[in-house]
Amino acid sequence: MTSTLMEGFLPFEHEPYFPFGREDVARAQREAYRKVREEYVGRTFPMYLGGERVEGGETFEVRNPADTREVVWRFPKATPEQLEQAVASAKEAFETWRFSDPMQRATIFKRAGELLRARRMEFNAVMGLENGKNWAEADGEVAECVDHFEVFARETLKWAQGKPVYPMPDEHVTTVYEPVGVVAVISPWNFPAAIPLGMALGAIAAGNTVVWKPASETPLSSLLLVELMFEAGLPRNVIQFVTGTDEVLGDPLVDHKDVRMIAFTGSKEIGCRIMERAARVQPGQRWLKRVMAEMGGKDPTVVCADADLDAAATGIVQAAFGYAGQKCSACSRVIAEEGVYDALLDKVVTLARELKVGSPEENAPLGPVIHEGSARRIMGYIENGKQTARLVLGGERADVGEREGGYVQPTIFADVDPKDPLFQEEIFGPVLTFTRARDWRHAIDLANDSEYGLTAAFYSRDPGKINEARRLIQVGNLYINRKCTGALSGTHAFGGYNMSGTNAKVGGPDYLFWFVQTKTVAQKY
Repeated sequence: MTSTLMEGFLPFEHEPYFPFGREDVARAQREAYRKVREEYVGRTFPMYLGGERVEGGETFEVRNPADTREVVWRFPKATPEQLEQAVASAKEAFETWRFSDPMQRATIFKRAGELLRARRMEFNAVMGLENGKNWAEADGEVAECVDHFEVFARETLKWAQGKPVYPMPDEHVTTVYEPVGVVAVISPWNFPAAIPLGMALGAIAAGNTVVWKPASETPLSSLLLVELMFEAGLPRNVIQFVTGTDEVLGDPLVDHKDVRMIAFTGSKEIGCRIMERAARVQPGQRWLKRVMAEMGGKDPTVVCADADLDAAATGIVQAAFGYAGQKCSACSRVIAEEGVYDALLDKVVTLARELKVGSPEENAPLGPVIHEGSARRIMGYIENGKQTARLVLGGERADVGEREGGYVQPTIFADVDPKDPLFQEEIFGPVLTFTRARDWRHAIDLANDSEYGLTAAFYSRDPGKINEARRLIQVGNLYINRKCTGALSGTHAFGGYNMSGTNAKVGGPDYLFWFVQTKTVAQKY
């Protein structure tokens, strides 16, 4: 029956991006910003516990990264008692939701996707004010959320079918997948909609319930999605939405005996901490906790001597400086063969020099980093790099007039040694390095010289080299002759290995396996 129902879906197509080069589209996005400022700025927003709005109590401020003097909105600081309520409510809701009809779940996701299509520009504007993404970067993420809804609707029904087994003459044997329980979703600020939504939909599609803890820098981008799913028909106690400090919602949430699984995206340091803490069996805990973690990258682009240098330079600049390099998939290392190194460097510097730094609300190509602390950390890498490598572009804070924010010039270092922290450590900002390789095989060796393994790009026209790159480059997402950012849900299953995480591959055909446990039932005839 499930297969028949799946046949009723239209063929999947990725949500198209808005063409902001058209004046009518640009005007509509500016109007969306105006409405968001009019309706949202200055408000205090709620949490959701047990299906009810929870307001009041102590709050924290969310500031606009484009001008940190502006407080855009406020959210509650959850108390330890509210965390207990959230987990208890999720545990109670699980006993009902676990038996919900998969078609009900898929229908809710489909309806939510339609609701989001009608509000994409609003969501773009909220994200721009919260985390500093320009129009195109925000729209790419919100369009990915639409794709998530469509993909997970289909995956819900696919996984509900179970898997066939080899038959026996005197038994009826089935292999089915069951939900695990309460899933804590802990998400980052750089993709405050698509990343937590993907993790939450994986949990909910499988029949689990969710305690959703957004990054404190970007809670409204998450809250609007939660409320949209409620509007689409999701029972309001399936998601508990909690905001606040790490003291209350960090270790205590990970350690809680009734949390069955933690789905996390963030830094390597926090991911490793979660893995360690989740391995401890708490008093009263009746399972080994599962951890799904995506923890960053130090992503290389390898350029061979036979590559299309113009295409490579364009892809490098887009991947390195899109959203000021604040993507775990961002290109941060260029490794080029000696014969094309200087020509490629010149092309990349020329393109990067054209990037204008300014306000994301005004759709500047390169906006601020998330906050001043991040800017200071990035400038520390840059100042040290000036002593160890050749600075060829940028290297300073950017002047944006009266605005106060973490504006950093697009920065490129050449002749970077593979042992330099510039080459080895995740900087998470608009900093790109160039390193010479003796030949293309040496370039692959250098690409693999990292504790991370998330994304990489490989540029070559030679099928033999491409085949070797496919086999040898150690990343979860390898892109041939294109940039290493921009994974599309349902097509480019996303997730890395090594210190980039547990390789869960969101948006892919195996993702829901992380959120289920397998049961074999054998019935004697």
